[in-house]
Amino acid sequence: MLIIASYAKSLIKFRGDLINALVKRGYSVHVCAPELVSESETVNELVSRGATIHEVSMNRSGLNPIVDVKTFFQLLRVISSVKPVYVIAYTIKPVIYGMLSSALCKIKVPVALITGLGYAFTENKGIKRSSVQWLLKVLYRLALYNAKVVIFQNKDDCALFCKLALVEPKKAGVVNGSGVNLSEYSYTPVKDTKCIKFLLIARLLKDKGILEYVAAARVLRAKYTNVEFGLVGWIDSNPASIARAALDEWVHDDIVKYYGHLEDVRPALIDSCVYVLPSYREGTPRTVLEAMSIGRPIITTDVPGCRETVINGKNGYLVPAKSSDALANAMERFVLHPELIPVMSLESRKFAEEKYDVARVNEEMFKLINLSSYEKNI
Repeated sequence: MLIIASYAKSLIKFRGDLINALVKRGYSVHVCAPELVSESETVNELVSRGATIHEVSMNRSGLNPIVDVKTFFQLLRVISSVKPVYVIAYTIKPVIYGMLSSALCKIKVPVALITGLGYAFTENKGIKRSSVQWLLKVLYRLALYNAKVVIFQNKDDCALFCKLALVEPKKAGVVNGSGVNLSEYSYTPVKDTKCIKFLLIARLLKDKGILEYVAAARVLRAKYTNVEFGLVGWIDSNPASIARAALDEWVHDDIVKYYGHLEDVRPALIDSCVYVLPSYREGTPRTVLEAMSIGRPIITTDVPGCRETVINGKNGYLVPAKSSDALANAMERFVLHPELIPVMSLESRKFAEEKYDVARVNEEMFKLINLSSYEKNI
């Protein structure tokens, strides 16, 4: 089993339980990602779980033909060397280059995990975004033609790919995100509602709804003194990233409390009262699942990937994307009615247990791959 990722640490955070499950079933698990050698803690953790490490060069964002061709040939070399029965690739570049490389190496079961559609698919406006979207469609169509199974994290993404003829419907399946470890993110009641602490964890991209969050926070900060707006994340090279100057201004004006990039977000979640993610589109947002598991009401947008995590009015509220007014109104409900927080906290935890338990999600994935059937023939 070879698992290909674009970010080394995600192999632990998002696929650690998957690796554990595969090793427990007797598989020899290999993992491949960029910059693994420099991540000694990640390497040690992966090795302790029983995985074999392979490194490739990869530029996670942007299209650089020279770097991408190099990535493709390095993946080809790794796959040729490992000779896996299964290749599981997730995020855009590992899926595209991993599936194409698997086809050339005649891998028996290439599996693509579509964990989200990314920057190019969130909006059609702009020549640059439209051209990137067109190119991605071409590459996806070529790559997914060679996949044995294509697994999505929500029904909307699956339907869109089928409609665009990027994947054959008979190959497609849906699971509930990457799941969440319910023991690792254990239920923790909200400490105090005298100050209502909202929290957003995300890469600092416009498409994550950062601007709407700050606009809503600005409105509520002007009306109430017992509110706080936490922000966890980092600025990267994505074209949709916010400007550092804007972040500095928000912090200076005391609109948000910025905690930077946290390796472990649990303390921030435990200290919060309500979790907010006003994203424009997701696969299934992992931070929302973590917040639900710890037991926090959720405010998120009524868009693919996000809407599945909230039963409106039960464990939180759904709001329209790109509407800071609607977001502020939803947040204000918790300020005016803090008694909702403990009730919705329990509902979030219950929903996480019923739908997003990582053990259950991994088993659903194994069924789609038909793992038991292939095991008998190996």
